[in-house]
Amino acid sequence: MQRRDFFRLCAASAAAAGMPAFAVAGATARRYARALLVDARGEPLRAASVPPRRNLIFHYPYTATPCFLLNLGRPVRGSARLRTADRRDYEWNGGVGPQRSIVAYSAICAHQLAYPTREISFISFRAEASARNRHADVIHCCAEHSQYDPAEGARVVAGPATQPLAAILLEHEPATDALYAVGTLGGELFDAFFAKYAMRLALENGAAERREVAGTAVVTALEQYCRQQVKC
Repeated sequence: MQRRDFFRLCAASAAAAGMPAFAVAGATARRYARALLVDARGEPLRAASVPPRRNLIFHYPYTATPCFLLNLGRPVRGSARLRTADRRDYEWNGGVGPQRSIVAYSAICAHQLAYPTREISFISFRAEASARNRHADVIHCCAEHSQYDPAEGARVVAGPATQPLAAILLEHEPATDALYAVGTLGGELFDAFFAKYAMRLALENGAAERREVAGTAVVTALEQYCRQQVKC
């Protein structure tokens, strides 16, 4: 079943039953406004132009919540069965795009909520292993060394995090090669994030931090978005 058909089926079934849309295997896949991913010029980002194994960042589903967009450079077709910290099971169904290699996740670490800011980022995708990172091709948070496998739904592979990063659900439109963010799957941590960083987020976003992203979401290379990346 195609991803878009899956969404429509879930939404129709939920509406008929009077239940929230996108109930998936115990956890909830939540639909937000559909946002076209665009580059810095406002042009639609084509799946074919997403560079492999490079950190790209956009904000979704709120103006203050950062996400990673990653082309893993290889097909990610299998599903992953995962569990949230409060023991809700869910299934992540792989990448999108012509090669099924493109994935997206919340860039808010599931341990202490570290996230990329304009000044510094402790969390990013690491293509190579290192002295503190024995895994290659993982999202690594240097705050407490939680590591997540983006090819397995951001499953925790090391460190103290108690659940995967929340997945950002993407749609690929083959006719135009465009990418859209449409929702989340897994353990959202947005309420805790907004509570922990309330003052900083208000200063950075002019009290619009909880505004939902709609229409478009700008994708930027992490090194252009953030002045310093902490690597370990």
